[in-house]
Amino acid sequence: QVQLVESGGGLVQAGGSLRLSCAASGNIFKINAMGWYRQAPGKQRELVAGITSGGSTNYADSVKGRFTISRDNAKNTAYLQMNSLKPEDTAVYYCNAGAIAGSPLYRNLEVWGQGTLVTVSS
Repeated sequence: QVQLVESGGGLVQAGGSLRLSCAASGNIFKINAMGWYRQAPGKQRELVAGITSGGSTNYADSVKGRFTISRDNAKNTAYLQMNSLKPEDTAVYYCNAGAIAGSPLYRNLEVWGQGTLVTVSS
C-alpha cells in the first residue's frame, strides 16, 4: 500500500515559520494531486493548499501570500512552507494524496497521513 508521513510540526511564536514535509512511501506507481489540510479543535477539516501532478497550486484565502506548497516528485514528497504564522493557524495539519498503487493491482487510493501538530503562540 501507500503511506504518507508528515513531519515538521511544532511550537512556534506568531510571526515565525515552519516547513512541513509529507513523504509518501510504499508500493507507489504514481502520485497524483497532493494537498495539505488542517483541523483545529471543534472545527471541520479544511483544505490549506493543493498541488497537482503538473505543479498547479491553490490556496485557502486565509493563507495566501504566507504559505507555499511544493513537491519533489523524485522524492515523492510534498512540502508546506509556512511563514508569518498566526495563532489561528494552530491546528493538526494532514497531508493527503491521490495515488495509484503499483503492481500487481494498480488501484486508485486516497491516502492520508497521521497529522502533525502546529501550535502558534501569541
